[in-house]
Amino acid sequence: MGLLDGKVVLVTGGGRGVGRCIALQAAQEGARVVVNDLGADATGQGSDVTPAQQVVDEIVAAGGEAVASGDSVSSWDSARAIVQTAIDAFGQLDGVVNNAGTLRDCMFHKMDEETFDTVVKVHLYGSFYVSRAASEVFRKQMSGAYVHMTSAAGLIGNLGQVNYSAAKLGMVGMSKAIAVDMERFNVRSNAVAPWAWTRLIATIPENSPEQAARLEGLKKLKPELISAFPVALLSDSASHVNGQVFGVRANEIYLFSQSRPIRIMQDSSGWTPTSVIDRVIPAFAPAFYPIDKARDVFTWEPG
Repeated sequence: MGLLDGKVVLVTGGGRGVGRCIALQAAQEGARVVVNDLGADATGQGSDVTPAQQVVDEIVAAGGEAVASGDSVSSWDSARAIVQTAIDAFGQLDGVVNNAGTLRDCMFHKMDEETFDTVVKVHLYGSFYVSRAASEVFRKQMSGAYVHMTSAAGLIGNLGQVNYSAAKLGMVGMSKAIAVDMERFNVRSNAVAPWAWTRLIATIPENSPEQAARLEGLKKLKPELISAFPVALLSDSASHVNGQVFGVRANEIYLFSQSRPIRIMQDSSGWTPTSVIDRVIPAFAPAFYPIDKARDVFTWEPG
């Protein structure tokens, strides 16, 4: 018996990297899987259903059930077509993993509109479109689970990733809001930040010693080590886990904090700009966060 016996799981970006590993492990746990992948190149251009079909073939060869979807997550209609693929093939949908993504790394002062929009459209809009389409199925059946793949780039920050960071932190807020709105329908929503070397990460330019060191560290992190945790979140055994933010890095699993007030000051007579400068800023300054990047926080070798 597998943790996902009887369930149907949709994995976007399931043709390669982390998504492929999640799709394969979900199938190993008994799920019937919709493997969605546009099959674009690393910059999001083009389409080819071959990567998705290859994962489907692997699942079927191992005795499982799966179908491929080559539709894009980044439009309302095509996202609905992805969900409809699950209904047409298997008559139900129980879990969604929003993993599809693209990268267009660029320093903020050089980033143009298209570079920003492309990344946000796939990650943030794509996750919304697919989740929204699936919500109609989940609401009717009074059950369902979302796993949104976020990133330390959004949770902490990274160099040259304003577009990616904005999208990934937006996914965290979206996940929490979905958890709040859908709790009444027994639907849960969680976010997971993975650390893994994939073909998209390989496109990040090594244009500084700092960036080169970061990429060398990532090369040690295998996508196969990510999949167990998101697959576990899709199971009924995790039905009490909702609205949380996690991370997976090699054999390490993290629970991230969420924004809460850490300092407060009050003045019954109100504040002026001068009193803010004179009193509030000095009182708060010891608790300010430094301008960290992810590798400044995760300074140890993964276990």
